[in-house]
Amino acid sequence: MQAYCTFAKIIYLTTMQDQLSLFDGQLIRYVWDENEEKYFFSVVDIISVLTESSTPRRYWSDLKRKLQAEGSELYDKIVQLKITAADGKKYLTDMADTEQVFRIIQSVPSKKAEPFKLWLAQLGRQRIDQMQDPEQSIEMAVRDYRRLGYSEEWINQRIKTIEIRKALTDEWKRGGMKEDTDYAVLTDIISKAWSGMTTRQYKNHKGLRKESLRDNMTNVELMLNGLAEAAATELSKRENPQGFAENAHVAQRGGNVAHVAREQLEKELGDTVISNQRAVNFTTPPEELPFESADDKK
Repeated sequence: MQAYCTFAKIIYLTTMQDQLSLFDGQLIRYVWDENEEKYFFSVVDIISVLTESSTPRRYWSDLKRKLQAEGSELYDKIVQLKITAADGKKYLTDMADTEQVFRIIQSVPSKKAEPFKLWLAQLGRQRIDQMQDPEQSIEMAVRDYRRLGYSEEWINQRIKTIEIRKALTDEWKRGGMKEDTDYAVLTDIISKAWSGMTTRQYKNHKGLRKESLRDNMTNVELMLNGLAEAAATELSKRENPQGFAENAHVAQRGGNVAHVAREQLEKELGDTVISNQRAVNFTTPPEELPFESADDKK
């Protein structure tokens, strides 16, 4: 099993969004649909993995026509979802659930068919295990960050900020906020308040595109961002804001708390703590990481 897949370079406690995983060194985009409780995978990515074609989109286009001509139910059940492409923008993409992916595998001659089936099964088991025991999500996140070369200090800080973020979004949900629209705006309000930049501006400052901003923050940046969100959470619990305007006011005040802390720290250091460093600047290169035995993974 391990010869054919690695764990995704994403954190499994985030809200539903398009995500990336690796099969045999190749990226596969997918989403977990909370309402239907199932995965949807990018068909083009799967075709690329199975066929090793240099033109997977053309291969899939030809296969779609063949399936349509045959009256296949598979063709009718493919859905289109917006997921992130290589340029960092979201585009409508043909997506298939696990059952449909197995039928695609049957339609595409490939030596990777069986290993890919095992990979899908493992991904499904991981999801079930995480739903039954949330601690497994945290443990998996820690292992993934170690594989990416982050220090133990950074990992501890990052896991704490995930817990803080979850508490904050729970408050936003209680206050009537909508995940698809309001969360992003409120996050920008907090970020702007403490750092002086929106999330997009902060990512531009670090030279990031589709990468996670938090995964490219230094320890101090994570600490201050976590303080801002923790402060907003505690204010929300105390004041029970309802509606966007009240939640935005609380978000601003939470960010201001971290801004005061940032100014005091920068005064003591004599330098800014807002860094243009990315993860590559402070993580250990994979080739320099110690070998991870099977016992270490348990």
